[in-house]
Amino acid sequence: MSVRRPIVAGQFYPATEKQCRAEIEACLAARPLGGIQLPGKIAAGIVPHAGWTFSGDLAGMVFSAIKKVEGEIDTFVIFGAVHSHFGTTVAVYDTGSWFTPMGEIKIDEELAKAICEKSSAAKSNPDAHMYEHSIEVQIPFIQHLFEGAKIVPAMTPPAECVLEFGSDVAECIKGFPDKKIACIASTDLTHYGPRYGFDPKGKGEAGIKWAKDINDKAFIDLAIEMQAEKILNDSLVNQNACGPGAAAAAIATAKELGKSKGVLLAHTHSNEVMEKKYGQSSSESVGYTAIVY
Repeated sequence: MSVRRPIVAGQFYPATEKQCRAEIEACLAARPLGGIQLPGKIAAGIVPHAGWTFSGDLAGMVFSAIKKVEGEIDTFVIFGAVHSHFGTTVAVYDTGSWFTPMGEIKIDEELAKAICEKSSAAKSNPDAHMYEHSIEVQIPFIQHLFEGAKIVPAMTPPAECVLEFGSDVAECIKGFPDKKIACIASTDLTHYGPRYGFDPKGKGEAGIKWAKDINDKAFIDLAIEMQAEKILNDSLVNQNACGPGAAAAAIATAKELGKSKGVLLAHTHSNEVMEKKYGQSSSESVGYTAIVY
């Protein structure tokens, strides 16, 4: 049985259960859903995966929306961005469990097996998840809000195979009518500035504003309209998502499950967060969004 230990606890999020729960509650309180018109059912969502200090409140919005609309969830299928493992197929963590400072969360081995058997785009590959943070940072939110839920982590490369994979995941979800299953895609948006080697509109405030208002918005507009294939292509050209494969997979899944449009919950970037929390600014910025379907 595979067991994955946390690799970014104490860095991207706290290292103890008490601290995790306290920070999650702070994230949830920071951005209440308020009067946002949520879908009658939620099949999927897009969350960021930076450190909780920067983007935990947006991730919290998505999980809070799912909790509000769906109540309890049996299994989350989590499509991760690919920072440390590169391959031409989706890497599914299909057995065992993951651990965070909040304890163990089990893999839904029944669903994971069905997905691997159904989709030629997917393979069992727990090793691919060893050094990747984009899924890990979401797990404590699930443990806090959905006690007893299981997960199926899947590393989704920025390749067209994720479109087929997303449709196959939807078909597998339909095959388990007694399970309540939600999908989560993990991606940040434009990484702008000298540190990231991407500053086509110059350094400083004007370039960062362009990254949010133009470049991020191009991704968000496609995501809301559920243009999965265009997201894959556009992200390569405009460098406005680090997990386009994850977003495309979630959108393909949601579309196959009958969804036709996303709902934007929030959009910000790291420089805005720094200015608000610490009164500081930077020459670099990373965009974050929260969307549900």
